[in-house]
Amino acid sequence: MKDTVSKFLDFLKTEKGSSDNTVASYRRDVSNLIDYLESNSISLNKINNTNLNTYIMYLEKKGRAPSTISRNVASIHCYFGYLYKNKIIDQDPSSNLISPKIEKRLPEVLSMEEVDILLSQPNDNDCKGIRDKAMLEALYATGIRVSELISLKKDDININLGYIRCNDNKKERIIPLGQVAKDAVKRYIAEARTIMVKDPHEEILFVSCLGHRMSRQGFWKIVKSYANKAGINKKITPHILRHSFATHLVENGADLRSVQEMLGHSDISTTQIYAQMSNNRLKDVYSKAHPRA
Repeated sequence: MKDTVSKFLDFLKTEKGSSDNTVASYRRDVSNLIDYLESNSISLNKINNTNLNTYIMYLEKKGRAPSTISRNVASIHCYFGYLYKNKIIDQDPSSNLISPKIEKRLPEVLSMEEVDILLSQPNDNDCKGIRDKAMLEALYATGIRVSELISLKKDDININLGYIRCNDNKKERIIPLGQVAKDAVKRYIAEARTIMVKDPHEEILFVSCLGHRMSRQGFWKIVKSYANKAGINKKITPHILRHSFATHLVENGADLRSVQEMLGHSDISTTQIYAQMSNNRLKDVYSKAHPRA
């Protein structure tokens, strides 16, 4: 069965254009399923819906979160759908597999005041601080994912026209870069990057202190350290700035279609959560401020 997993992952990369993170998740989920089936002596042509439902129950008994189980179900659907379409199996045993209901929780965001405090933390008297300031400003100004931020190349940013070009799963989107972020990135390129880069042929825009591409974990530590320094008592991740970007845009009147395009969401329903968050905040402001609330 494991050879079919390799072919499936190649299909995700080459034909579907899935991101590295998506492929890694599918690899983990499907490999765990295969290990379970093989440990129970169930061959590929003997797998049925009962086997798969039993596996889902097994995950539940192990205490896996509903969101994790739901992702596993999605991976299983995709894997067996691929096998069926390519005539590797005669029928799709996952066709009736149902994901558990997940309680939708609104993502945590920073207030505009908290964003100001966070973005003012880097010490711009040294190269690292100038770089960190530029990265944080760019992240909040554009709402791009951390993986997209650390993958930006020099040619992906146009300082004069004020935009960045972001490639997401072979789809390109152009996102405006506000004046504050533009100034921060411009200073980083002029004063810090030339010193930090060791290889003159390096194309990555934001480099580590060693002059190479930064890791996601490395940037996460940077954000966390500045959050602690700012005294922000929330669970801070780089992704919280993406949520804050979208929420603040909607709160200030941006239409959902524009926000959807900037975030790179394929489905508007994913973006609608920010409208709900904005409405909830308005209700909260009203209840606190109106004399007859």
